[in-house]
Amino acid sequence: MTQPFTEDLIITTGPEWLTAKRRESLALFNGLELPSESVEAWKYTQVGSIDFAALHPHAKRDAVTDIAQLPASVQKRLTGTDVGAYIVLDGPDVVYATPLPAELTAKGVIFTDLRSAVEQHADIVQKYLYSVVPAEVPDDTTIAAPGTTPSKSPDPSEGKFSALAAALWTNGAFVYVPRGVEVELPLGAFRVMSDAGSFTATRTLVVTEENAQVTFIDEQDSEALPGTYAFGAVELVVKDGARLRYVSVQNWGEGVTHIQRQRGDVGRDATLNSLVVTMGGTLSRTEMQSYLRGQGSDSEMLALYFANKDQHFDHYTLQHHAAANAHSDLLYKGVGDDQSVGVFSGMIKVDLNAQKTDAYQKHRTLMLSNEARNYSVPQLEINANDVRCSHGSTTGPVDQEQLFFLKSRGIREEQAEKMLVTAFLEDVLTRVPLKSVVAYIEGIIAEKVGAA
Repeated sequence: MTQPFTEDLIITTGPEWLTAKRRESLALFNGLELPSESVEAWKYTQVGSIDFAALHPHAKRDAVTDIAQLPASVQKRLTGTDVGAYIVLDGPDVVYATPLPAELTAKGVIFTDLRSAVEQHADIVQKYLYSVVPAEVPDDTTIAAPGTTPSKSPDPSEGKFSALAAALWTNGAFVYVPRGVEVELPLGAFRVMSDAGSFTATRTLVVTEENAQVTFIDEQDSEALPGTYAFGAVELVVKDGARLRYVSVQNWGEGVTHIQRQRGDVGRDATLNSLVVTMGGTLSRTEMQSYLRGQGSDSEMLALYFANKDQHFDHYTLQHHAAANAHSDLLYKGVGDDQSVGVFSGMIKVDLNAQKTDAYQKHRTLMLSNEARNYSVPQLEINANDVRCSHGSTTGPVDQEQLFFLKSRGIREEQAEKMLVTAFLEDVLTRVPLKSVVAYIEGIIAEKVGAA
């Protein structure tokens, strides 16, 4: 039994209800075993070697007054970006932020760090925090609506890291868009770490009320940090008729272990578009789940990843159809090189009354090395009889006919292979209408392909 964390790590300066929840979550974490290969969702990703007792909380950081004082990678990303407002967190602390435009504040839009939101917008935070990603794994057959008490976990060990994130989160981002308000420019949170051998736990909460609309960009970046851990949870509340686009770009440095659960709760005629990009870290486990609660709800789930060297990337997805006439479309594409490992486990789950479900799931992997490995487990669980569901997965090397065609046009083999890799991933990015984000991701891909 892993019991390394004590209550002295819990932040107790917040309201009583939050402190009580933190303590409850820590007790749950300490009482749960780590997921093992006997848990299907963790079959190919082993975390038993994590020495929690050896970790220390990420050191505090002071705020800066000039963007030039931020890490070079963050400066490069923020220069010329088209976000409407952003915050930069180094470990647990906000080190730089730009204000939300006055016209949005006048409409009731809130964008701040979560620690400040707990103090300044307590009623809203208390209503929604832990409602979509509770400390334990939610039982999707009976999950409660956001703002109400979630159900208990059917598989306790899967809740180990959710309990950790619920207990020890130090900060994160908070977005609230009132009913009928549309935020045109994206909002962004840029997280960095700079303390090797530490851990940080963050939490993101985005609430879009009825018929509201917003785009939120959640990025992570660091230099190489051996023995460093980033735990997290992302809660996305999409009320009836609302539209939320959520983008997660993980580009941690070598030596970082990243474990995060991202979950959206989608109401009637609402839309959640998500993009998960995994490029960095040594071990990364990202869960993206959409719970289609309302009739006519829609979820687009996109992802791309490029694993090389000894990187291990694990993606777990859930498209849960709980209401009739809902639609979901998943497209995950990845590249594996060197001695890397890629894992994809995706489930389409259709409840008894979710008739007229329309769900698609596609995972494709391009292998650049005979030593790289990839495990793909697409799954269906259908309990309704009037649905249209399909899933599939392909894994293979670079197409030799395409490679020959490019070489026959005078293109060197190395350059031709790079072109095919870029084209393979590009069709995911063409579905993302965010130019600066796409350009940033293309830059990371170019660096990866250059090393391939």
